[in-house]
Amino acid sequence: MSFESLGLQAELCRAVADQGYSEPTPVQRQAIPVILDGRDVLAGAQTGTGKTAGFTLPLLQLLNARPFNGAGTRPVRALVLTPTRELAAQVAESVQTYGRHMPLRAAVIFGGVKINPQIAALRRGVDIVVATPGRLLDHVGQGTLNLSKVEILVLDEADRMLDMGFIHDIRKILALLPKQRQNLLFSATFSQEIRQLADRLLNTPASVDVARRNTAAEQVAQVVHPVDKARKRELLSHLIGSENWRQVLVFTRTKHGANRLAQQLERDGLSAAAIHGNKSQGARTRALAGFKDGSVRVLVATDIAARGLDIDQLPHVVNFELPHVPEDYVHRIGRTGRAGNDGDAVSLVCVDEHKLLRDIEGVLGRTIPEVVLEGYAPDPSIRPEPIQNGRTGGPRNQRSQPRSHGGATGRPAGDVNGNRVYAAHGRSDDAGRGRRQGQNARRRPARARPVS
Repeated sequence: MSFESLGLQAELCRAVADQGYSEPTPVQRQAIPVILDGRDVLAGAQTGTGKTAGFTLPLLQLLNARPFNGAGTRPVRALVLTPTRELAAQVAESVQTYGRHMPLRAAVIFGGVKINPQIAALRRGVDIVVATPGRLLDHVGQGTLNLSKVEILVLDEADRMLDMGFIHDIRKILALLPKQRQNLLFSATFSQEIRQLADRLLNTPASVDVARRNTAAEQVAQVVHPVDKARKRELLSHLIGSENWRQVLVFTRTKHGANRLAQQLERDGLSAAAIHGNKSQGARTRALAGFKDGSVRVLVATDIAARGLDIDQLPHVVNFELPHVPEDYVHRIGRTGRAGNDGDAVSLVCVDEHKLLRDIEGVLGRTIPEVVLEGYAPDPSIRPEPIQNGRTGGPRNQRSQPRSHGGATGRPAGDVNGNRVYAAHGRSDDAGRGRRQGQNARRRPARARPVS
């Protein structure tokens, strides 16, 4: 099946071909035709399956078929909401890439730098806004953004938005939109909260579900290496050096842990950088750019990056520490094995993490193979500390780090061949928020809106 057979215009097919794609993915084959028909869509697909293009391509075609011909500033006609600035930047980049042969304008709005450039972009007039929820509401409050003409609403990574506590912001945004509009909800997982949101938001939606929930891509080879906590860094350096891994994404639980691990790997002679919410926007952008161009060999990230990083042909992902939430494991390793490429996911598991591993295997529905590497077998005398508040502690006589989440990085889009995509950024949107806030938000009313 070709992209032409899905009903896409020649300009879009040309842009897709420029990127080297000839056949649509399963989620694109199912989603694009029904979106072009004007239907609401509830779409679930495992990460790395091309769902961003699945809504970007038809959205561009629908807007291009109804060009703005009025006087004055062109109104915002499509709104894409994402949970993090990294995702917002990548969606905007897709809009830029696939819409390069169309006269549409877009702005990406998220935190991290001054607000003035985004105000200027909105004043010039845009057809598409890609934004994080809190920053979008800031603009509405300042009178720099009007949502009364929105024709298409997209919620991308809706489950992550709910986990981060954005449900109250989403409700406020929905109240600002016209009642007659097309709604597209894309999510990697379907919780009860997502179902409730879909029931409220969508009107007799078409369902797109290309994979069982919470499954890892088949192209990702998974393995567990049991090892003592104190020797994880040593084993990681050994694996990178002995296997000659040139590009490795490593996940930790905490921002402090990410910084410390990156510094330790540097001392081991490996070029490394950390990205998380306490890093400045410039530092995160430089780290990701270095990782993509090969000058940074190891990128150490917190869980917030699990949904945002999109790196072509990333070969290796390492769980230096297992996540407390099993579904986050799927999103972490989904950074590799994308677009049909093979990938390797390695987890370094100490005695404290055995329960976390069992929970992850329960979500996957299968056991992950374990391989004990010579010279790194765990010390059987080490026992885990008792579970406290639902979480296991570290081994006795070893300090454990509190859990927190870091931030993601975003790269602003720019002008390409007349397709004006204005990068516009404001205050921080995702720093230090993480999943615990989302869980608390579901248990009690939030006292303050999450920053975005």
